Amino acid sequence: LLDEGSFDAAMQGCSIVFHTASPFKSRNIKAPMAELINPAKVGTKNVLDAVNRTTSVERVVLTSSIAAVFGDIKEYADSGKAAFTEQDWNTTSSATKQPYFYSKTVAEKLAWEMSEQQSRWSMTTINPGMIFGPALSTSTRSESIQVIRDFGTGLMLFGAPKLTFAAVDVRDVAEGHILAATNNKASGRHILVSESKGFMGISRVLQKHFGARFPFPRFSIPSWAVYIVAPLIGLERRFVKYNMGYPLKLNNSYAINDLGITFRPLETTIVDHFQQQLDDGLVRKW
Repeated sequence: LLDEGSFDAAMQGCSIVFHTASPFKSRNIKAPMAELINPAKVGTKNVLDAVNRTTSVERVVLTSSIAAVFGDIKEYADSGKAAFTEQDWNTTSSATKQPYFYSKTVAEKLAWEMSEQQSRWSMTTINPGMIFGPALSTSTRSESIQVIRDFGTGLMLFGAPKLTFAAVDVRDVAEGHILAATNNKASGRHILVSESKGFMGISRVLQKHFGARFPFPRFSIPSWAVYIVAPLIGLERRFVKYNMGYPLKLNNSYAINDLGITFRPLETTIVDHFQQQLDDGLVRKW
């Protein structure tokens, strides 16, 4: 992504370009510019520069995130809105505060600027929430995979943080990309979120389907307790302060109407995801 011109050869003859790659990391970030921001922003510029040089390209689908819609979950409670929409932008994150959220915001804004500076190709963005669902890999480096795996390893046996996810199935995200690419009338940003659910909501789903065979959390940890130990588990205390214990809701109606997408129930997503990890040996019965 950081090598200018590295996509030119691969892009030759293509009419559609999907730009999906951007690092997702929220814990133990030591060098935000190198780990997150440059790959997102400079990487997006390099990809779109290649698009500008490739005359066959007619359409770009950019994978952004709801991280470009808001910065901290507390902003929803403070906004007085029924839900965040595609009209909202993250204005509070920075290189030193929520750097992943900042990386997605500056990358998407740059993409829209570059899109508006030309007229040959059109662009639309996919803004998914936290992506869950069965993986094609047994790697545990993915943040989304690690979150579900934590339920089965006993990490939260003594309680779960009061953190809410606006989540979506990975299969719906894939379909959203295809619909955005093949429907020429699709335009703008698209929030892909099935529903919002906290750690304990996810735990209740897992308990319902998998019973007592795993160390699922049975209660929540007070946010003040997480605040105290945050540095020990790779979290910033201000992240805990502005994100834990608050509700979150995003409006997915534009994506439904513009793309024609139907979202899977989040319960199905969670069950399928945990079953895949069980089948692949990433978690085991206790």
